[in-house]
Amino acid sequence: MFLYPGMRGRGGAALLVRAAEDAARAAGAGRMILDTRGDLVEARALYARLGYTETARHNTDPYAEHWFTRELD
Repeated sequence: MFLYPGMRGRGGAALLVRAAEDAARAAGAGRMILDTRGDLVEARALYARLGYTETARHNTDPYAEHWFTRELD
């Protein structure tokens, strides 16, 4: 998730995550899995705030250090 500095702190990142969830639901997905780097503490806090739970590794991306999952309603 990336927002230009001038757009941060306005709720845009949460809107983008919710839009991705809506698109996943429309495609038939029942779960979202997100990953991020350890130094991106804001992303980790956002995912937790949106109801994501930190979970086990889901891929071999060398830049991914934390994985989060959420069941889609």
